[in-house]
Amino acid sequence: MTGDGMTGNSVTGNGFTWPTSTRGRLLLVLGLAAAVGLFLATVPLHRDWFDLGVYYGTVDHWTDSGRIYDYLVPGTHYGFTYPPFAALCMLPMTLVDWPSAVAISLLLNASAGAAILYCSAGAAIRRQGWSTWFAFAVAGCLFALLEPVRDTISFGQVNLLLLALVLIDAWLLSAGRERFPRLARFAGIGIGIAAAIKLTPAVFIGYLLVTRRWRAAATATGVATSATLLALWVAPDASRVYWTEAMWNTDRVGSLAYVSNQSWQGVLARLSEPDAPSRTVWALGVIVLLCLWAWRVRRAAAAGDEQTGFALTGLLACLISPVTWGHHLVWLLPALAVLIDTGLLAAKGGQRRRRLLRWAVAVYVALCSSVVWLWSWDATGVDGFLGSNTYVWITLGLLLALPVRETVGVAEVVKMPGVAKVPGAAEVPARRPPPEGSATMDACAHATEYPWESRQPPRSASPTPPASRPAPSGSDG
Repeated sequence: MTGDGMTGNSVTGNGFTWPTSTRGRLLLVLGLAAAVGLFLATVPLHRDWFDLGVYYGTVDHWTDSGRIYDYLVPGTHYGFTYPPFAALCMLPMTLVDWPSAVAISLLLNASAGAAILYCSAGAAIRRQGWSTWFAFAVAGCLFALLEPVRDTISFGQVNLLLLALVLIDAWLLSAGRERFPRLARFAGIGIGIAAAIKLTPAVFIGYLLVTRRWRAAATATGVATSATLLALWVAPDASRVYWTEAMWNTDRVGSLAYVSNQSWQGVLARLSEPDAPSRTVWALGVIVLLCLWAWRVRRAAAAGDEQTGFALTGLLACLISPVTWGHHLVWLLPALAVLIDTGLLAAKGGQRRRRLLRWAVAVYVALCSSVVWLWSWDATGVDGFLGSNTYVWITLGLLLALPVRETVGVAEVVKMPGVAKVPGAAEVPARRPPPEGSATMDACAHATEYPWESRQPPRSASPTPPASRPAPSGSDG
């Protein structure tokens, strides 16, 4: 790899020398992949594709003249919790046996993971000038260790697929707009499909509206509405049951106070257990979170930082959703990518760079650790309050202080490592970032930030930038 401690003869700060030959890199990747595979096979508790079993059993029950929301996994009270359109999408599972369904789930999740890595880290890898295949291979191994990713795959969940659909739209609205302007016209389709499959991604339609992406918002709304109406036409009874009954029945997904529920409501439920959490307190908290989010994403949009805007919206989705199981925290991954990228773009050897990268490492380690399960049986006391809600605190901290990277001119972009100068590029002065009210992670206090996608065509000079085993989640979950 080249750039930032990965050049042919460079050595990282801890004395580790990155291999420079293809053979050396391949051996390192194979060794890392073997270690990750051994860890995944022996250390974490596997979820036995429980949620995939819910999907599989539901569509089998449906095609056998049953009703979608009457199906429960034998011996449990867990049933299908998604809109009818999701069941419609899963109907092809009736054509294959169970082992084939598991294999297809693994293949789809692997493909979604590759798309997520490309959309989240592709620009950063190009900016740093790193060997593309090597960087993505290492990133893929580290990606597989994250608890939300592990759980999504071993539950047979759909979270990675939904995240990939949303991030493809984010890419179309930023880098894709410059590279493939015709494709950019279709931005919003992924969000619309994701919102029709599961309600959580609908918050990204709110992001498009708040940031005045009117065309994309209309596309997403139209696709989600059309998909929902299609399901209504195919399964009118199931649609009625879902929108009037099943959607509001939280008993189908499990206890709100369960430690795996890392949402704002989960915090309140653990505090008030065995009583129900206050709906008024929850609603007031949601209003505060929405206001904070709207302020931050408007700032990201003004800076032209689409990736950070989408990342902040993923954080909001985790906090305001009534139920955010551990595997739902894949929506934090874009924020982690932004934090790492901003750290890499900070001045080499500077204090800001060290702080940002240390925070990124700390967040990554926490999301790999499954630390909240230490309080799975007893979340009382100060330690229980702090420890059992660890992922909530991480999500809230990122919502408050995730860096917004200001757009800079091409003249500054060409100074970044691994980026060739664009002939004839005009020098565009960087815009000073507005003050931010948080010093957390030293990410929002000061300093010029950088755009998500720095390799842009030359623009005319202008100071203005472009715009024990945990209880199963019950299929969501």
